[in-house]
Amino acid sequence: MTTSNAIIKITNLRLRTFIGFNLEERQKMQDVEINIEIHYPAQNAIREDNVEEALNYKKITKAVIQHVEEGRFLLLEKLVSDILDISSDHPWVQFARVTVDKPHALRFADSVSLSLEYHRD
Repeated sequence: MTTSNAIIKITNLRLRTFIGFNLEERQKMQDVEINIEIHYPAQNAIREDNVEEALNYKKITKAVIQHVEEGRFLLLEKLVSDILDISSDHPWVQFARVTVDKPHALRFADSVSLSLEYHRD
């Protein structure tokens, strides 16, 4: 059986962190909503049904949660970049995309979001 990359999607991970450079933003935690997509070759996991051959998305999610909740970020770009680094750290990862929404960042908008992508060369 020929397979393509497995695609893991972590959808709407809702966390709180210090994000922003205005005084109020630096003193009060804000909600962020995180979406992560990770592609990796899963032929061995499929063939062998062995947990050691699969990418551990729970471990990645726990690392993201810890980093976001314990961190302080001036820019959305830095937060997204850090999450992308965590999400693409494993050598099997071929592609990753992270989008972080900051709800209520603008007066007349539901949220502001920023996305970054990683491509293994």
